[in-house]
Amino acid sequence: MKKATGILLASIATSFLVAPFVTGAPDPDLRKVASNVGELLEKAHFSKRSLDDAVSKQFLKNYLERLDYNHLFFTQKDVDNFTAKYATSLDDEISAGNTQAAVEIFDTFKKRAEVRVAKVKELLKEKFDFSSNRFAELRRDKAPWPKDEADADKIWRDRIESELLDRTLMNDKVDSPVKVITKRYDQLIRNLKEQTSEEVVSTFLTVLAETYDPHSEYMSRSQLDSFNINMRLSLVGIGAVLASDEGYAKIRELVVGGPAAKDGRLKVGDRVCAVAQGDEPFVETVDMRLDKVVEMIRGKKDTVVRLRVIPVNATDSSERKIIEIKRSEVKLTEQEAKAEIIERTKADGTPERIGWIILPSFYADMERSRRPDAKSTTKDVLALLERLKAEKVDGIVMDLRRNGGGSLEEAVNLTGLFIKSGYVVVAKDTDGRASKLKDTDTSVAYDGPMVVLTNKLSASASEIFAAALQDYNRAVVVGDSSTFGKGTVQTMVDISNFIPMSKGAGALKLTIQKFYRISGGSTQLRGVISDVKLPSLWDQSDIGEASLKGPLGYDTIEPVSYDKIEKPLHIAELKQRSNSRISADTEFKWIMEDAERMKKRIAENKISLNEKARKAETEEDKARKETRKTERAKHKLPEEKVYSVTLANAGKPELEPKVEPKPKSETTAEKPEKSKSDDDDEDVDEDAGLRVDPIRNETLNIIGDLLQFNKVPPTAQDKTARKN
Repeated sequence: MKKATGILLASIATSFLVAPFVTGAPDPDLRKVASNVGELLEKAHFSKRSLDDAVSKQFLKNYLERLDYNHLFFTQKDVDNFTAKYATSLDDEISAGNTQAAVEIFDTFKKRAEVRVAKVKELLKEKFDFSSNRFAELRRDKAPWPKDEADADKIWRDRIESELLDRTLMNDKVDSPVKVITKRYDQLIRNLKEQTSEEVVSTFLTVLAETYDPHSEYMSRSQLDSFNINMRLSLVGIGAVLASDEGYAKIRELVVGGPAAKDGRLKVGDRVCAVAQGDEPFVETVDMRLDKVVEMIRGKKDTVVRLRVIPVNATDSSERKIIEIKRSEVKLTEQEAKAEIIERTKADGTPERIGWIILPSFYADMERSRRPDAKSTTKDVLALLERLKAEKVDGIVMDLRRNGGGSLEEAVNLTGLFIKSGYVVVAKDTDGRASKLKDTDTSVAYDGPMVVLTNKLSASASEIFAAALQDYNRAVVVGDSSTFGKGTVQTMVDISNFIPMSKGAGALKLTIQKFYRISGGSTQLRGVISDVKLPSLWDQSDIGEASLKGPLGYDTIEPVSYDKIEKPLHIAELKQRSNSRISADTEFKWIMEDAERMKKRIAENKISLNEKARKAETEEDKARKETRKTERAKHKLPEEKVYSVTLANAGKPELEPKVEPKPKSETTAEKPEKSKSDDDDEDVDEDAGLRVDPIRNETLNIIGDLLQFNKVPPTAQDKTARKN
């Protein structure tokens, strides 16, 4: 096997990613791509699992469920037919480079979807009075496939009735429920029809890779480009976020400092209807998939793209405007490290300054790592630390909530900022060979009191960092009962290296190692257990590595030698104080109530089709929110001053007060719109950037306790209290 490129700890969540426009790259030979992916998985994957009939059966099952996640379009007869034909032959087909099964199964799915959408439109002509006492299933991913068309018709009738009731209860004064749902299913068919054979095979090969473990993945050339964009936090384009809007690519946001924002002619709300490269003819983009439009808008630095748009303020629907913009590098600053300085007054009247570092991912510019201007998590956090220390903060919180991982090297280097030197993590390959990754820099960027805040979505590189600081006794880990539990290492293998004269064959993100804590345990499946646990809506059994299909197992190794810091962290006393506060805290009481309600809804897995019953539920929800709103108004929040420290202002002499962002819609190119039936309760979302964040407040209390205990140990405080 040729040398792989780029060791990483892949993120647990895959966002909606779009790629830069590629010109002149030949279409890959999909037969050769498929056979090479199969061979690499069999020979180089950590599990050393043969590509055999057992894999073939699971692969087929996974592919059918990828296409039809909720078991709505295929019937059991379809599944039986595919099983008879492919269950024990997909392994041989892949080895021979034959991907016809992918196309055949996809085409069958597309036909079933077309027939079903036609039936949906007939259903939408009927009159529903929403007076029945029936229920619809919320999720069908674990339900059996419909026995036949008649069974599917019944399931779909309940589903459409539920969707109509959802829209009716929303009381949308712009579009009728029937119109909204019709457009939704028309879009589904449009998306299926626009799928190319390369995209179908790409999905097929990704499912094959995921059959070996959840974090192996085939990436087409465009997906690989997008992955690199996210890792280096920059792209070449015009600096615009787009969203799909009735067949148009609509400008939802302009990136500050990007070419479009500097140019000033493109406005938020403008709708793109055609795109041209330089002086080439325009290509119409109405009803084109959003990712295809974005591919065309992105491109090489200093090249020109022309957009034909419908202006947001157009009074005539036929009005068009042509805007020419030169592409340039755009920095994605939203995902880079940032910090806050929080000033609070303690109960005894003394001031307290806490540095709060927010790290969304472990990013690194792998392609330009040797250049001094290359993007790096460690370099960015160090710059923030220097400013926080200059401001004489008393302690630091590292906020890793929702940090899904990234670069292994950055996880090791970042740990090195907080310890003198020593081993950070052990990576073991399929042959049992162990690589001990070490921080060799004896300097320490920060040696003061520290808390690492995590939740169930903190994964991979986040878990290495949190586990190492916990093992060294360097920081207190606070958050959900445990982190995600992803303890595997991936590498990027360029498939083009194996196919002569091919530059567009994509890459295989391949699991080649498992990593272990220096204390010997793996984070795989188990994650990092919090020293101090806080109630949270994320702490659910259906979130985490164990909830994924086919995860690798947990095991241990012999601990390595490391010098544990002997300074006490007073974990027992911190837990006792925190638990006492939580039991008396109204916000945490509400979180626990909502968590129980969520668990109950998940267990019941049904929603009423009766309008009166649903309205009663809605009124109950509104009443609960109003009651909480009234209660919150009575409670005085801790008085604090918050200053924002970013990479852009860290070197400025004056601190900048933090400005709370206005609430934003979640409908962007990266975040698809949530269904209103998802039972999202924004009141208690501790990460939603809302005014009330009990997790944040209690974490500040915990580090405040730690600061106090470092000055006067708890035992001494107890003695003083008894004397008084």
